[in-house]
Parts: sequence; C-alpha cells; structure tokens
Amino acid sequence: MSQDAAHPTGDPGAGQARGPGGARPDDIGTPWNRPPDGTAASRERDSWVSGGVTFAGVLMLCSGVLSALQGISAIARDDVFVRTGAYIYAMDLTGWGWIHLIIGVLLAVTGGGLLKGMAWARIAGICFAALSLVAQFLFLPYAVFWPITMIAIDLFVIWALLSRQEGAG
Repeated sequence: MSQDAAHPTGDPGAGQARGPGGARPDDIGTPWNRPPDGTAASRERDSWVSGGVTFAGVLMLCSGVLSALQGISAIARDDVFVRTGAYIYAMDLTGWGWIHLIIGVLLAVTGGGLLKGMAWARIAGICFAALSLVAQFLFLPYAVFWPITMIAIDLFVIWALLSRQEGAG
C-alpha cells in the first residue's frame, strides 16, 4: 500500500496519534507556542511581535526624552520635587537629576536605534530599560505616580524586546 493511499490527505503524519495540543510525535523538539514557519499564524505572530518592537522603540524614545526633561528639572531647581517621606535610598536631588538625564539620553538614543533596525539596540534597550526601571523605583519618594507609570512602560519595553525572535521582523 502506498503512502498516499494510507493517508488520503497526503500528510504523512495524518494517521499518527496526537499528543497534548494536537502535536504529532514528529513535532517533538519544535517550540510549542510558535506555529510552523510559513503559515499565516506564524506570519501574523511575527508581524505582531515586530510591531511590538517598533512600539517599544517609540516608547523608549519618548520615555528617554521625558526622563531627560525630568533630570534637567531636578538639576535646575531642587524645589520642583518634594520628598514624600523618609527613604533609605536618599540622594541629593541634583544627583538624581544627573542619573535621570544620563539614562534618558541613553534610552532616547537606543529607541532611535530600534526604530532604525540597528542590531545592537535590542540588547542595549533591554539593559537600559532595566536600568531605568531600577532608577524610577529608587526615585519613588520624590514623585509617586510618574515613576510608577515609567516602571510600567519599562516593563512593556523589556517584554517586547525579549519576545522578538532572532529571525522575526
């Protein structure tokens, strides 16, 4: 009996038992959460992730500019931010201003690199977004709502850049 006669659909795995999620034994070793390459679902996922990376680049560019402005305002006028309570990570507000200014410039440059498709920008973006996240957390006593918003943006940026596969987008 020919293979085509045994499997009228022409799919050699059509008669095999399927495991969890409908996987065939010959699918073992392939990522369970990624559709096979070339399928419509794979192309849709790749374009969605690529769009997420582009959006992460825009967010990095914007948050970098805003962090730099936050830093400039802290450097220029120490009375712009008021400490909300005692905190173990106390630092002079001018010091925090320089930290936010430097991180903001790094975020903006890396966000621009992501938008241009630079290879270095993905890893640098993950590192700088993580650094920004920590700096915003440590800045919580000076402003509560803004650092929480920036932490959420940094978390999205890290997630979007980590979600992208090397061959995608």
